[in-house]
Amino acid sequence: MPHGLVVVTDRRSARRPLTEVVGATVAGGARWVLLREKDLPRDERLALADALREILAPVGGTLLVAGPDPLGGTSVHLPSAGPYPPPELPLVGRSCHDPAELVRLTTEDYVTLSPVFPSPSKPGYGPPLQPVGLARLVRRTPVPALALGGVIGPDQVSACLAAGAVGVAVMGAVMRADDPAELVARLLEAAGVAGAPKGAGAEKRAGAVGTEKGAGVAQAGVAASAGADPVAGVTRAGGR
Repeated sequence: MPHGLVVVTDRRSARRPLTEVVGATVAGGARWVLLREKDLPRDERLALADALREILAPVGGTLLVAGPDPLGGTSVHLPSAGPYPPPELPLVGRSCHDPAELVRLTTEDYVTLSPVFPSPSKPGYGPPLQPVGLARLVRRTPVPALALGGVIGPDQVSACLAAGAVGVAVMGAVMRADDPAELVARLLEAAGVAGAPKGAGAEKRAGAVGTEKGAGVAQAGVAASAGADPVAGVTRAGGR
């Protein structure tokens, strides 16, 4: 079950090719990655999913895929708008923002609750729940909850966990970080999760695979039109 930290992808805000950034986060201890990039054609998104799974495999990590299509995997994260009922897969998450959306949950395994804080990645997205509002929703949630939106540092991670979340999902802060591995390690420490990779070999392999795979899927970032929403489907109307 996702906990501690889930890294959410956004190739447009990433400082380096997405596979390199994800490789660095894995080296920093990340074991859960949520693939967005919903504007890509399916074949390009599938190739990217395969590349990210190869990066995560040496450390036993899991790739979650935004939307109902698992892209050859077994784990998806659905928007609040649907589909209902969710697909029958081993791991299904759902984006929620208010009590009405929580009431609609059926067989989902976990939820994200957002936005908790003002988000530099989505100015105007909200209003933010803040930790007090997050705690109110957590009390109404029948499944484990991850806090999402505007989490940029350890203090916010601690506040989210104190409100009852089992972890946080972070996109912009990690994607834009000069040193994603260092930031991820600090966020995991705040979440009480050991951030050290499973041995130096695993860390080296994660970084190497990320670099190698970056060459193979670099065209994906160019393929989408410049005017497309960088994180498609994150508004309240479409769910995050």
